[in-house]
Amino acid sequence: MDVIEDRLVDARDLMCPMPVMAATKAMRGLRPGQVVKVLATDRGSLGDIPAWAEANDDEVLESGEEDGVFYFYVRKAE
Repeated sequence: MDVIEDRLVDARDLMCPMPVMAATKAMRGLRPGQVVKVLATDRGSLGDIPAWAEANDDEVLESGEEDGVFYFYVRKAE
């Protein structure tokens, strides 16, 4: 799946809860349906980012790990 992000949040080397806080700030600037890509190295983000998205009715389109960096594509709720 090739997802194109509208905004990138580089939260690498930030510890909980900073990746979620950075993603929240970025999401405020997006229109419904737009996508934010979050990069994180904190293992806690594996649970935190999907839980945050679900709590906001946003959708995790794709997630994974590449070279020790976790990535999440999250679409803002309509």
